[in-house]
Amino acid sequence: MNASIFLALEKPIENRFADIIQLIKQARANALRAVNTELITLYWSIGEYISKKIEQSEWGESVVTELARFIQTNEPEIKGFSDKNCWRMKQFYETYKDYPKLAPLVREISWTNNLLIFSRCKTIEEMEFYINYAKLEHYSKRELD
Repeated sequence: MNASIFLALEKPIENRFADIIQLIKQARANALRAVNTELITLYWSIGEYISKKIEQSEWGESVVTELARFIQTNEPEIKGFSDKNCWRMKQFYETYKDYPKLAPLVREISWTNNLLIFSRCKTIEEMEFYINYAKLEHYSKRELD
């Protein structure tokens, strides 16, 4: 059998299963979005908690460093909660807490993209623009940068 006939016979089989492949890819993308949303919600909650504790004078700034050490010591498999990241979570919460329109949107882009936007933009309008743009275009960190 010549190669072109073999390829012609194979193509319909590929097309038969293309829908299944698309279902798998869509389910994976949905799962990643759900995980991202939960992580951003977690970071928001931690930022809110730290912000309120400091605002109420229950915590001083050194407590965040103690918190990061405590997590690292007692739960070494949990990554991403250094004192620097905890401060970012606080800053993230404080940046958007007074903007109910943006609070749900920040959950629709990655943490990295959120960090880029709120650390570089000067106004809330600029932040809103880039959040919407990153969401619409599904930008990676490199593309947004």
